[in-house]
Amino acid sequence: MAIVTNTVNYLDGCVVLEGFFAFDEAIQGRRPAVLINHARGGRDGFIAEKAEKLAKLGYLGFAVDMYGQGVLGTSQEENSRLMQPFMDDRAMLQKRIQAALSTVRLMPWVDDNKIAAIGFCFGGLCVLDLARTGADIKGVVSFHGLLGAPDNLAGQPIKAKVLALHGHDDPMGPVEQVVAFEQEMTEAGADWQVHVYGNTLHAFTNPVANNPDFGTVYQASADRRSWVAMQNFLEEVFA
Repeated sequence: MAIVTNTVNYLDGCVVLEGFFAFDEAIQGRRPAVLINHARGGRDGFIAEKAEKLAKLGYLGFAVDMYGQGVLGTSQEENSRLMQPFMDDRAMLQKRIQAALSTVRLMPWVDDNKIAAIGFCFGGLCVLDLARTGADIKGVVSFHGLLGAPDNLAGQPIKAKVLALHGHDDPMGPVEQVVAFEQEMTEAGADWQVHVYGNTLHAFTNPVANNPDFGTVYQASADRRSWVAMQNFLEEVFA
């Protein structure tokens, strides 16, 4: 196994973005690719680590950049400021992640018929919105993602299989929002699953999350179980 990592610049309009990717050089030929979408702080080391872990599973992992080359939040307030324009303009969000998808499709190591996307927190919303656009990809996985539907894609059929991994006690995704999400997925004709982890808050995959007042706390068992669920899902959609 020889994991190769690098960065690549790509564009959304005039915005320069910088993706990070990883793949196993020992694998011959093209392989499935998995986009990884970051939380509201930007494309950081957490997402790069996930790209490398996916490379070890035989995929090309591509860490998406939603904010722009070198743009990272350094506080809760700045993270919210960076994310909010995309929450206010979901069409802009959808266009930004589609730019990453277009870039990955052209990479020489990628089987462009086998692409999926995963995302964490804000990134979960991003990959769900990618599916909501009707993108022709195999599947998306949301880890403790924001579930609220956009207002610009009502009635759009969903082609990708959908897996949402969710903490039951997540204050950013209360039970009624989960039920609404399930109904939305059903109406869109999606092949969907929701795995709910009991006694689990938001950001349960992030080892540094430790703010119960804000609702973000790491949960080791949910972290482990959700990663296994993702692996099983990817094996299924890429079969």
